[in-house]
Amino acid sequence: MIFTDLHCHSLMSDGELIPSEHIRRAEMYGYDFIAITDHADSSNLEFIIKNLSKVASDINKYSRTKLIPGIELTHVAPELIAEITKEARKLGAKIVVCHGETIVEPVKPGSNRAAIEACVDILAHPGFITVDEVLLAKKNNVFLEISGRKGHSLTNGHVAKLAMDYNAKLVINSDGHSPSDFMTSEHAIKVGLGAGLCLDRVEQCYKDVEEYLIKKIEL
Repeated sequence: MIFTDLHCHSLMSDGELIPSEHIRRAEMYGYDFIAITDHADSSNLEFIIKNLSKVASDINKYSRTKLIPGIELTHVAPELIAEITKEARKLGAKIVVCHGETIVEPVKPGSNRAAIEACVDILAHPGFITVDEVLLAKKNNVFLEISGRKGHSLTNGHVAKLAMDYNAKLVINSDGHSPSDFMTSEHAIKVGLGAGLCLDRVEQCYKDVEEYLIKKIEL
């Protein structure tokens, strides 16, 4: 089983570290793969993806922890999510995350459904996601996030329960912006347990992610 974090940020958006330092610190925590998914809309999408792709080609030659170039579509109008998702993939984003309807930010209603319909890889901190949206996420193979981030984590229990009830896939991510946000594997497991998952279900999260990455980006 591999140890991953598929949602975190560098100083290309609102994180504190350049990618090289971010990955080096993650390497010391024992991560196998990190997806840096900086916040983006159409204004900075190309800049972030091209620069992450460039630095990933350098980092991955010498680091045990591999960098996956990704993006997080953030406060993008629901009507634009599908279009920008397609553009992100064309530009080289290997993981597309969409900023879900967290209860601690004024995310526009409809963002969860639009992201799932666009078949993003991960719907981040989806707040009070509905049963219909969970069923659609299962159908479209979209991971629902259990977040380690303060505030966004307040609805982890709701997300986990519906995902377990309807057998949707879950991913545990830090949404890390600074070194203090990074999670050890032990802490990540506790985040999953705190959301109401049993240990076997937490382990299944990581197995599902590993299988997905093998198929998607040919690890």
